[in-house]
Amino acid sequence: MIKILNGGIEMLVEDWPGRMGYMGLGMAPAGAADHLALQLGNLLVGNQPGEAGIEIAGGYCKFQMESDGVLALAGTDMEPKINGEAFPMWEAVPVKKGDVISLSHFGGKGGFRTYACIAGGIDVPEYLGSKSTCLFGNYGGFCGRKLQEGDLIKTGLGDSSAAGRKLNPKYIPEYTHVWELRVIPGPNSVPDYVTEEGMDYLFSTEMKISHNANRAAYRLAEVPDYFWARKDGGKGGSHPSNIVDHGYNMRGGINVTGNTPSLLIADGPTLGGFVCVGNVINADLWKIGQGIPSMDKVKFKLSTPEEAVEARMELKKMLEAKDLFVS
Repeated sequence: MIKILNGGIEMLVEDWPGRMGYMGLGMAPAGAADHLALQLGNLLVGNQPGEAGIEIAGGYCKFQMESDGVLALAGTDMEPKINGEAFPMWEAVPVKKGDVISLSHFGGKGGFRTYACIAGGIDVPEYLGSKSTCLFGNYGGFCGRKLQEGDLIKTGLGDSSAAGRKLNPKYIPEYTHVWELRVIPGPNSVPDYVTEEGMDYLFSTEMKISHNANRAAYRLAEVPDYFWARKDGGKGGSHPSNIVDHGYNMRGGINVTGNTPSLLIADGPTLGGFVCVGNVINADLWKIGQGIPSMDKVKFKLSTPEEAVEARMELKKMLEAKDLFVS
């Protein structure tokens, strides 16, 4: 059991891959914004990689252990402490009833989210096959909302044998302030919707993440007018970004509304009337979740479907590596 003493900026129950199979009904998959950190944290404490953990965005939070267990913090280093003393990142740490864990905030080290993974996982009811919270639908997770002061979060019965396990330093993800995201163009791209010069701009320009960024979408800096291959959206509307409503390529779609691109992520819309000019590959989705609003930038790199499949398989192999942990 975990008691929330301070919910900070945002604490959510999330698993991976989230709530799959319901986009046709307008339900986003939700799930961890940084699936890599969540999976590594779970493996550290002996859970299945997709088990639910607590996603901490921004920091400024505090929680208390209401039972003994094994805890790992994975993600950006928010200078965590246990009972006022330093708490190591990327390590399975034994914790006792009454221990208080506090996190400061994201900073100059890069990254925006940390995951608290407890041996045995988070014990909340599954909703449509997932424990993940969808904030924009107010369902799943813990009462369909952010965690707040006084909440008591049940945990499963975990194995304490993972205590002391550390992630091999060579597998710790690199957190930066310019995130390279591999992208497959389409479905609404050259030549019908976007000019070749416009796509060249997209793949050659570092684009700042807007302050208007959340678990639905990360807005980016605007594209120039020459981005567009047409003067208007025809039957879809007056702006060239308008299109007759169709399904969005979630997660990772680069949706352009007016001249503003947005990265559609965990809780994003499943369909709408604007073009999607590309899709971030699955292996790079975790990077979006670590981008700091109003500070970090993204840079797109052209990818092929074959390269995307290969990158996804490489990530899977890394999570299964024999030398993933050191003692």
